[in-house]
Amino acid sequence: MKQGDILATILWHATPWRGDKFEDAWRPAAAAALDYGASWWALLRSMDDPLDFSQMAVFESKHAFERYWFAEEIADARAAAHGFYEVPVLPVFFRVGGVGEIEPSGIAER
Repeated sequence: MKQGDILATILWHATPWRGDKFEDAWRPAAAAALDYGASWWALLRSMDDPLDFSQMAVFESKHAFERYWFAEEIADARAAAHGFYEVPVLPVFFRVGGVGEIEPSGIAER
């Protein structure tokens, strides 16, 4: 992730007793973001409420995210997981203003 990238975040809420099924069904679709130009992705599950999920992916542009989100493969995955999550599902976009990480040689640029 680098400054200027777009972080797309989608908050999912699984329907009661469907959290495990949603996670298993959606993980491959979340990972498919890499096939559409994402440089990083994650599917996070809340430890406080196991029905809450955050999907994140880093793209160079909002348009690149839209190629992923509206792809037939991802639309089919949403349809296959229907009933495992509540709607509406709306992406939120953030522009990366800065990023850093610890590297073996010390702290990277902030």
